[in-house]
Amino acid sequence: GDMSSISVPPPKCLQKPLVVPHRHMFGPGPSNVSPRILQAGARPVIGHMHPEIFDDIKSGIQYMFQTRNSMTFAVSGTGHTAMECAICNAVEPGESVLTAVNGIWGERAADMADRIGEAEVNTMVAAPGVFFTNAEIEQALSKHRPVLFFLTHGESSTGVLHPLEGIGQLCLKYNCLFLVDSVASIGGAPLHMDRQGIDILYTGSQKVLNAPPGTAPISFSERACQKIFSRRTKPVSFCLDLSWLANYWGCDGKPSRVYHHTGPVTAFYSLRESLAVLAEEGLENSWERHQKVAEYFHTALESMGLKLFVKEKNARLPTVTTIVAPHGYDWKDITSYLMKTHNLEISGGLGPSVGLVLRVGLMGCNSSKANVDMVLAALKDALKHCHKNKM
Repeated sequence: GDMSSISVPPPKCLQKPLVVPHRHMFGPGPSNVSPRILQAGARPVIGHMHPEIFDDIKSGIQYMFQTRNSMTFAVSGTGHTAMECAICNAVEPGESVLTAVNGIWGERAADMADRIGEAEVNTMVAAPGVFFTNAEIEQALSKHRPVLFFLTHGESSTGVLHPLEGIGQLCLKYNCLFLVDSVASIGGAPLHMDRQGIDILYTGSQKVLNAPPGTAPISFSERACQKIFSRRTKPVSFCLDLSWLANYWGCDGKPSRVYHHTGPVTAFYSLRESLAVLAEEGLENSWERHQKVAEYFHTALESMGLKLFVKEKNARLPTVTTIVAPHGYDWKDITSYLMKTHNLEISGGLGPSVGLVLRVGLMGCNSSKANVDMVLAALKDALKHCHKNKM
């Protein structure tokens, strides 16, 4: 055969220019990216071994997490990558893990831990829309004696904001690391990593931060690092091995950095800019704005005759609101009508909440009363136009 002739022709679709519609991203994520952050991501690529912005990113994450941990950086990948980074570094074969499951994220964490050879994975399960009491958590810690306890702060599949007070102290009492997923909550609800005794904390770039998906801030306490750096076995993942990542990000105090992988340089620019935006507004202001907008939204939904999925007011996630799927409608009709007619993306349930809820996310720059009014008007229109099922 002639090596200069090819059998797969250039695809026709690639001969047309790229077209991306403008949409109101009011689902559980990703959220809209502001022009300022989009522009940051269009800066020239530089060598990732000369990261002028790594220090900016580290300081921004420390501020966002309210931590002084030196082991603070961004994983190359989405929130799931950070979840896996936390679990595969903190857990060795044969050890016990406890995950709190009150939605899909606890299920995912259990699945990841289960892939570590011989790890014993225990779950405590609550119905979607509910959270765990500290007494229930202590009982499970005492029974299973895990090395790691996983909890989701902002359970975006069910709309629950889990209380954190006192859980860090319980984990310390039972000599267990406290791992928290704050992907859907960070910047939108109060969290203090050091003060609340959280050992490992991670989030994603595409929610309140309004950066494109693809980078995931993470931080490890001194206690977490002591356990991880005295492992008997290597973590199963080379890509997510903390000793390599710590060196790549200059967190290990060594004078020279060694090549590990090529980080998504332009995604780091966007992340840096999103952290700058958060720092400019101020965390407390961001927390308060998300809370006020959520309360305004929730009150209006109830006066429309819709029901909120999370009964307890204090446990409602300000960033992602779960509405009980309106009776007599097919939820898919509502979401597709909103997309078609209003160019507005919201979503149905996920995992344990499938078919039960509609999810509306108002995060970062999307969290405003004007956007709430837009969603309410669109929902009213959808409920009028979508045909009720002939049940």
